[in-house]
Amino acid sequence: MFLRKAKITDIETIHGFITHYANLGLMLPRSRSSLYEAIREFTVVEDKDEIVGAGSLHIIWEDLAEIRGLVIDPDHQKQGLGRMLVTSFLAEADQLEIPRVFALTYQDPFFQRCGFKLIDSEDLPQKVWKDCIDCPKFPKCEEVAVIKTLK
Repeated sequence: MFLRKAKITDIETIHGFITHYANLGLMLPRSRSSLYEAIREFTVVEDKDEIVGAGSLHIIWEDLAEIRGLVIDPDHQKQGLGRMLVTSFLAEADQLEIPRVFALTYQDPFFQRCGFKLIDSEDLPQKVWKDCIDCPKFPKCEEVAVIKTLK
């Protein structure tokens, strides 16, 4: 298994994973349009020419980035692939000299195992919330905010 930047042809698979978990109430849905717009942010896990996981690192500001759309194929869970993606996003943020990475998630125990700390979502800057307007759960968000400070 290896990581690589996503290609346009990966979008349907990524969208399928996100839709699967969104239908289970485990993450928020994302439109194909939003995935195409963010393609350059996405990294995928590939195994034998098959996409088995994906996620993205979205830069918010000079000192803050967000991990978004982190998904692993249900048949490939519990193999460390989510942690592999998170580690790659943290390394990318560090390389870009972005000191803090956060996520809004329903899976906060996973992120805590990756070294993130729970925070009050109100402590995040207003810029974080610009995408929330289009969310079907706005304004009653149930996601939990987690953050990791690098170095």
